[in-house]
Amino acid sequence: MKVLIGTTNTSKAKQFEELLDGHDLKFYTLKDLGIEAEPEEKGKTPEENANIKARFYGQYFERVICNDSGLYFDGLPLEDDRQPGLNIRTPGGCDRLEDEEMLTYYTKLIGTLGGKVSAYYLDGFAVYNKGKVYSYMESDEAARMSAFYMVDQPSGDRHPGWPLDSISLNRNTLTYFVEDGNKKYDTEEENVMIGEFRKRLVRFLEEALEL
Repeated sequence: MKVLIGTTNTSKAKQFEELLDGHDLKFYTLKDLGIEAEPEEKGKTPEENANIKARFYGQYFERVICNDSGLYFDGLPLEDDRQPGLNIRTPGGCDRLEDEEMLTYYTKLIGTLGGKVSAYYLDGFAVYNKGKVYSYMESDEAARMSAFYMVDQPSGDRHPGWPLDSISLNRNTLTYFVEDGNKKYDTEEENVMIGEFRKRLVRFLEEALEL
């Protein structure tokens, strides 16, 4: 089965390949197919934006997986203009930031907030399968349980496609996400929680794709 991952981010594509490892699937990215068109993402949640992208890229492929993420800083009201929310790469309505530009922007922002903030991601997923769209998103409460720290002093290491890992710290060990051998989550409770989320996500993808 051929599946389009609605992204040019090879790291995201690899994530889905790993989640669905063991199935007879061949994955393509937008870059592989030369697709440069983008939908206008007007959703209010990551799930709504993932839906918009899945429907849009369904014009090009029978089966599509799309993902959208929101980044939220605890302590900032949701309506605060400094809250990244759904605009992680386009904060404040600016042009899309490249990886190093993101690090420059967010280190400056976090510096104005005291140099360290508690943050969490909220992820939405959608699958287009031959005309139908299915979507999934964890609750805000569950996402908050995966909170971590972001700081204004970046590591010298990088994860291509995931630039903010260079300023993100495990909240228990205070080690950067990009450090060799670092685990983003290391308590038994956190590992169980992430494991259960992974199971729910894989189950959703398998059912939506009719695997």
